[in-house]
Amino acid sequence: MTAGLKKRDRQAALREKIRENPFLSDEELAHIFGVSIQTIRLDRLALGIPELRERTKSVAERTYGIVKSMGSKEIVGELIDIVLGERGISILETTEDMVFERSRVVRGQFIYAQAESLAIALIDADVVLTGLANIKFKRPVTVGEKLVAKGEVIRRRRNQHVVLVETRVGTENVFRGKFSVFEVDPARVGGGV
Repeated sequence: MTAGLKKRDRQAALREKIRENPFLSDEELAHIFGVSIQTIRLDRLALGIPELRERTKSVAERTYGIVKSMGSKEIVGELIDIVLGERGISILETTEDMVFERSRVVRGQFIYAQAESLAIALIDADVVLTGLANIKFKRPVTVGEKLVAKGEVIRRRRNQHVVLVETRVGTENVFRGKFSVFEVDPARVGGGV
């Protein structure tokens, strides 16, 4: 895409790319700029830009304190951006313990859990439960692929919210879910909903 840029121009473009999307890996950036991974790492070091894991951790730490409906350990994936009542983004790195042994395909329960926890986290209430989910798996996910789920509250009516979550691997959609989630009065939780 931007191969052949002079070092100063490449570094300026790199800073801008990471500002736009702080979750690009060195490999993805190397592909975008048509240079080696080592060149990207050197450019990042020269610019004082931390590696992906540190960038993600920094954003996540700022984000978790906002969520009211779930504890940080209950969220599946890393919550990296959230505007309560509007939108959010979660990342899940798939691992060996998530796959079927023979096929090496990630079990759907992990993909669903990431999307559902994002849908619940978006709601600005103390207790939120899923009432209905309309989901579609678009293609199998294999171990090692990074799932990026983007959620958006598309409708509100009193205590009911409809949240659309789309999950991608790279630029490819792998999952889509529409969740009807409900704010529940905390006093009612112990005695039945």
